[in-house]
Amino acid sequence: MAQSNDFVLAENYFRNGEFEKASLFYQRLSEKSPYNNVYLKRLIACYQELGAFPKAENLLLSKLKQQPNLSFLNVLVGYNFERQQQIEKATEYYNKAINSIDEKPSYAATIAGLFKEYSKLDYAIEAYQKASAGNKNSNYGFQIAQIYGEKGDFDQMFNEYINFLDQNENQLNTVKRFTARYISDDSEDENNILFKKALLRKSASNPKEEWNDLLSWLFTKQKEYSKAFIQEKALYARNADNLAGVNQLGQIAFMNKDYQAAKQCFDFVIDKTSYPRDKFNAIHMNLLIDVETKNPNVEQQFQDLFTEYGINNNTFSIQMAYADFLTFDKNQPKKAKEVLEQALPFATSNYQKGKAKIKLADVLVYQGLYNKALIYYTQVQNQFQNHSLAQEARFKVAQTSYFKNDFKWAKAQLKVLKKSASQLIANDAAELFLTISDNEPKDSLPNGLQQYAKADLLAFQNKNDEAIAILDQVLVDFKGQSIEDEALFKLGKIYTKKKIFNEAISNYEKILTLDKEGIYVDDVLYYMAELYKNELNQPEKASEYYQKIIFEHPSSIYLVDARKKYRKLRGDNI
Repeated sequence: MAQSNDFVLAENYFRNGEFEKASLFYQRLSEKSPYNNVYLKRLIACYQELGAFPKAENLLLSKLKQQPNLSFLNVLVGYNFERQQQIEKATEYYNKAINSIDEKPSYAATIAGLFKEYSKLDYAIEAYQKASAGNKNSNYGFQIAQIYGEKGDFDQMFNEYINFLDQNENQLNTVKRFTARYISDDSEDENNILFKKALLRKSASNPKEEWNDLLSWLFTKQKEYSKAFIQEKALYARNADNLAGVNQLGQIAFMNKDYQAAKQCFDFVIDKTSYPRDKFNAIHMNLLIDVETKNPNVEQQFQDLFTEYGINNNTFSIQMAYADFLTFDKNQPKKAKEVLEQALPFATSNYQKGKAKIKLADVLVYQGLYNKALIYYTQVQNQFQNHSLAQEARFKVAQTSYFKNDFKWAKAQLKVLKKSASQLIANDAAELFLTISDNEPKDSLPNGLQQYAKADLLAFQNKNDEAIAILDQVLVDFKGQSIEDEALFKLGKIYTKKKIFNEAISNYEKILTLDKEGIYVDDVLYYMAELYKNELNQPEKASEYYQKIIFEHPSSIYLVDARKKYRKLRGDNI
């Protein structure tokens, strides 16, 4: 206990720069525990900070004389000389430490670790390489790769990680985790190019599925999903039982709206799989792609599928998608309700039943049958407590209450959901809570929230032109009130959805004119930058708005993304 207390005191003195006091404790500790290198290193560091280099040298050389096998102490002696600018003497002892690895390979990691601690990275690499050369069973490739990363020699780092994986195939995820620190979603980033070249070289000289896996992973990060699909096909050719990678890639491509690549993946799954569940999931996703891309034949495709495969538990998810399509794309909620009621008996789990009930409630909301919808949402919420489905149902309860102008109850639900484990639901809840709080009628005076909620409902129903008409009227009737920027922001989003980008930008610009400190300003700046960059092909205008976020809104959630995109548009070597 006394020794432990002495070490705590010594550490406190050392951290506070009181090296004289710290050295007294470390000296006593080192004498009691002569084999404890922590005490010895700290004592040497104290002597060096006090300028007592001869004292440190004598202590270390004395230790070496007593125990010549402790060859790692040569690193400490060398560093002691380097602190005195005696580089030749330092080099002499550093080389002694390196050469000692031939006789004492067990000290290689300690010697390399000391070199790394003293920022002698080239020596650390040499120590690890020497140890690896002397013992074929030892593999320090991972440590060497990390040191190359610290040096900024990324080409060598990637090569070492790949060589390490070549010898340790079970470390694929570890290599992904560490290389992810150095690559980005930009295919033209220098590190991305270096990593790809290293993988292609290795793949050419020694083909393995790990290289295809890493290339697929890299292309996916770069949002080059068609290229990733080529690698996933190569992986499938090596292992015909595994289509999970292709399916997952299709899901990612779909979420990122690369529908062409997503369809390639799902078509491949349909063609190759022998599992009905995977096949029908892929068919389902292809139908969703057709809905998203406004394929004029999509309704006939639904009918053809039901004719071929029937209305049963295999086609359950397709029946759900068909109900969505009928409701929100064809404005046929009554028919959608019939489809869902027919599908419910084919649910194979309580979870599927819960999802079907939420869909049924969505249709009822679309029809304006709010109370019936709330019954279904509440049933799901109660049945799946502490489950993500319950969080979704609770948000739907809040949203429906808001649509029917029961703002007090909506806020009560949203207040709970703001702390949801699902970030998406928490964000949506916070946004709707803020909309209601900022615009709730006060003293029975109308302020446009009811009309705005009606427009929001119409947008939910995909009746965008009717929503626009009501929002335009809100801007006339409640000009100058807090609801004005809400209405303009909603108009901007609806016009973007309708791909009328100039109108979207016009409404966003009005928000900036109204209040340059408003809550939507950084959102507006980012949305405008994205529209100019991705839709209107005006990179200079996009740069202007990214720059405003960087310099005028440093606490914005868009800051990191805006800075990266601004620098890329400017042509920086990031």
